[in-house]
Amino acid sequence: MPDRCEVLPGDAVVARRGGGLLWVDAPGSPALAAALHACLGVAGPGADRVLAAVAAQVHALGGGSASFALVLTDSAGGSGTGVALWSGKGQPAVDGVPVSGQPTEGCSLAAGFPLGGTLYVGPGQAAPSMPPGVAYDLTEGTVPGSGALLHLAAVAHAGAAVPPATAAPSPFTAGSDAGFAGAASFGAPAAAPSYTPGGSSASGAAARVEEGEETAFWKPDAASAPVLRFDDGLVVTVDEDLVLGRRPDSHELVTAGNARPVPIADTQNVLSSAHAAIQRTGREVTLTDLGSLNGTHVAGPEATEWTQLEPGVAHPLSDGDRLLLGWTVITYEQPQE
Repeated sequence: MPDRCEVLPGDAVVARRGGGLLWVDAPGSPALAAALHACLGVAGPGADRVLAAVAAQVHALGGGSASFALVLTDSAGGSGTGVALWSGKGQPAVDGVPVSGQPTEGCSLAAGFPLGGTLYVGPGQAAPSMPPGVAYDLTEGTVPGSGALLHLAAVAHAGAAVPPATAAPSPFTAGSDAGFAGAASFGAPAAAPSYTPGGSSASGAAARVEEGEETAFWKPDAASAPVLRFDDGLVVTVDEDLVLGRRPDSHELVTAGNARPVPIADTQNVLSSAHAAIQRTGREVTLTDLGSLNGTHVAGPEATEWTQLEPGVAHPLSDGDRLLLGWTVITYEQPQE
């Protein structure tokens, strides 16, 4: 069983690459976010010195108001240690126990702490477990999130007999730089990321469901349902009605239990809290603007111009249609018959 990373939806950012895991809430500080994201590729001896150097620049890059938690892990051989840097509301934790560090340039730095079965990054104390039905399952990349819990299979099950793999699923992989760019271009529309489709066999999907790995936002057994493919590599299954926006969890469709919230990272404040709704009626899927401030736009696969939707009027979607919400481009894809 591979490592599994659960990400709670939210307005901040979670990134995972290699052995690195990052949570950062630094609105208005793109240079700091980019510097922390670059650290995800650091590994081996000297990683603590790299993080110490970053700590010396945190105040200048983030204005002293940023919160983040960054952990670099090395779990080769079934055991390993971690190096962490955090500041503000950020806090890493191992098996629910906060990591203790030394004050460093206004941050906290810890090196050489043992890894356990779970690793948390986010604000405050780690939750004992993620609430069901709200977590992403992130293999690599950058997504919006309010915290992340990484299950370290190699460490947690060291020495245990590993049964033969039945059918290895292709992982979900968001573009590794989605949501991050150079300091000058942070928040601009991201370049097209690489994406590995999440196809899997029926036996592999069933095994993950039994182990509790199925999530609300990525369902390996939902080949018969349409999907929304975001420009940062995220894929959302349209297996029920959805509300998209900056903070869609408070919309009446969601609170009434009639739709699932899909939060979208919004570094430039161009999205409304509940921006648009995706609704299913039989085999038809429609897009409706929910009275958003900057509007919802749609374009066909071959169209060269965007068409703004009238608020409250459902627009039927076809395979390949592109949706524009703020700066976020989403492609609607129907399953192949």
